[in-house]
Amino acid sequence: MKAKTREINTDGVQYRKVSNARLILAMSHAASIGCFTSAIGYVSYAANLGFGIPILLVGTLMTIARIFDGITDPLVSLLVDRVNTKFGKLRIFMSMGWLLESVSIMALYQWACGRGHSVLLFMVLYLLYYIGYTMQNMAGQMISPVITNDPKQRPMVGVWNTIYTYIIAIVTSMAVAVVLLPRFGNEYTLELLGIVAKLMIAISFLFLVLCMIGISPIDRPENFVKSESQHVSPKTMLNLIAHNSALQRFVIAATSDKLAMQITNQAIISTVLYGIIVGNMAFSAFLNMVAIIPSFIFAFVSAKYTGKHGSRDSITFWTRICIYVNLIFVLLMFFSAHTAIAAHPVAMVAFVVLTLLANGLRVAVSTGTSSMLADVVDYEAARSGNYMPGTVSGVYGFIDKLVSSLGALIATACVAMIGYTTTAPQPTDSKTMPIVIMGTFLVYVVPIIGWVLTLIALKNTPITKEEMVEVQKKIAGLKREEE
Repeated sequence: MKAKTREINTDGVQYRKVSNARLILAMSHAASIGCFTSAIGYVSYAANLGFGIPILLVGTLMTIARIFDGITDPLVSLLVDRVNTKFGKLRIFMSMGWLLESVSIMALYQWACGRGHSVLLFMVLYLLYYIGYTMQNMAGQMISPVITNDPKQRPMVGVWNTIYTYIIAIVTSMAVAVVLLPRFGNEYTLELLGIVAKLMIAISFLFLVLCMIGISPIDRPENFVKSESQHVSPKTMLNLIAHNSALQRFVIAATSDKLAMQITNQAIISTVLYGIIVGNMAFSAFLNMVAIIPSFIFAFVSAKYTGKHGSRDSITFWTRICIYVNLIFVLLMFFSAHTAIAAHPVAMVAFVVLTLLANGLRVAVSTGTSSMLADVVDYEAARSGNYMPGTVSGVYGFIDKLVSSLGALIATACVAMIGYTTTAPQPTDSKTMPIVIMGTFLVYVVPIIGWVLTLIALKNTPITKEEMVEVQKKIAGLKREEE
């Protein structure tokens, strides 16, 4: 069975496309790995409750693990770009990664949790998770540049990636906050963590199967053949980092945003915002569920905008609006600083409207970012003659994870500054001014800093709409020369 691809001629370039159904199935990878991302978000509670690790030390251990995660990216990417079996490569690495992640989550949340084991065992199991995550994620990131290079369809890869990620995050958080957490008195317990682990693994497996069905026609040796002159090595990576200005600027833009998201997505920070400042933990899941529809609208609008104006202009356009919205959020937080937002009708309405808008705008930025990473892969192929999606993703992932590894440390250190040194914040805690100030800073001010860095980094990037047309022409010329 061959992939049902078709070629179109635009701007003098032959672009390849796949059917929408094929694209939707292939990008279900994002849902599969998103389940594990949601599950590992509760690891601070597993460490504190199940292994007896103080919350401040948990932040340090999580930072070490994220650094380790970053180191595995270039190592795995080198392996991925070198392996090319008759069964392809993507499905092999996805399956191996899924298995390691599943074993790790079950051990962390149930098999070894609450049995008096040491910090050392916790770290071994936690690092095992990141090895598996890297293998599955690295293979998934290669889907985008391989499946299509059409500038109008490529943003749709980001759309479906975002939709899957968003739905999984919403559904899983709602399942925990609305269904499971109330059953345990709104307290995180070891039994709750065990249920979370089994649920996430089961859902992840379903989407893994769907993804494999979608990529089976493109996951073939002929789609990953390198030229005889291409040899992927650590030296290749160094050359990539030193001389690819598009990658350099993309990394600054993407990692600054990612660090902010890593901080705000920590479970303890969600507890601070919704459980304490807003005053209704369950409402967070409901609000995120309601936000699905406007976020999808933003995703498709952003895809159209990206296809018309290019990934750079799309990212910078939506990023500027994000900054304005978060500034309004800061004012709202201090307007309702002395009472729970849920108890103030005007503040609550404003919070809901702004949250829906902010979620949609983040999806719009994410759509452009996904498209730009694939553009960077093609830019490198035109620049050096080497088509190596795994290596480009690995280099980006390495730097991205080194920076974003600070997220957990920053989050735990900040909550420790307001008194949470040995225990984690709980939804039943009282609202105080230090909590409001710290919560506002972490959730709304830190992202603004990241977005400003994004605008600065992308100002002179070579990834423009016009330049990418020339890139595709050059790649086509290189292919003709090899033939």
